Amino acid sequence: MAKKVSLTRVELKRQREELTRYERFLPALQRRQQQLQLAMQELERSLARARRDFDQAQRRFERYDAVLRDRAGVNVQGLSEPDDVEIGSANVAGVQVPVFKGISFSEPDYSLFATAPWVDQALQDLRELTRHRTELRVLEQQEAVVRRELLRVVQRVNLFEKVKIPEARDAIRRIRITLGDAMAAAVGRAKIAKAKLAATTNREKGEEGAVS
Repeated sequence: MAKKVSLTRVELKRQREELTRYERFLPALQRRQQQLQLAMQELERSLARARRDFDQAQRRFERYDAVLRDRAGVNVQGLSEPDDVEIGSANVAGVQVPVFKGISFSEPDYSLFATAPWVDQALQDLRELTRHRTELRVLEQQEAVVRRELLRVVQRVNLFEKVKIPEARDAIRRIRITLGDAMAAAVGRAKIAKAKLAATTNREKGEEGAVS
């Protein structure tokens, strides 16, 4: 159903201005959409690598599950918790996103002679697993932020392409038709009035001639 508009010259001017504005903004929105789509593609590749690294680290650590359950005298799980996680910020296609900068752990405090020989490697592998998990989570946050912005831009592009521009063009077309019809009707009425005036003038001249 066509949007109801006032079929006047004032409205015609307004609709033309609206159309000009939409057509000027649309290319910029489309470029931004392309930038965000490229950023999403790169993020998806980074996420795939991060998930692969995390899965590999998890598989490496699985061999320690049984001995860890036996509580080998060292809290490996506790020592694998980071002391600090550094999260920065970066601009990705015009959007501020979190960026994983690094992770740090405290020096392990246990006796090398009183612990099983596998503990050092288990701790190293579990810390590596923690690092990959943290990096993966930050990348997932990045992806969520960029995806949300991409959705917003796509909605605006669709609004302009499929709603606002077609509505403005249709309104301009309907107003032009209405104004054209009105002008044609006015010209028709003017011709009729002119013909009537000419007929009256001729009749009056004829009557004057007959009298004289």
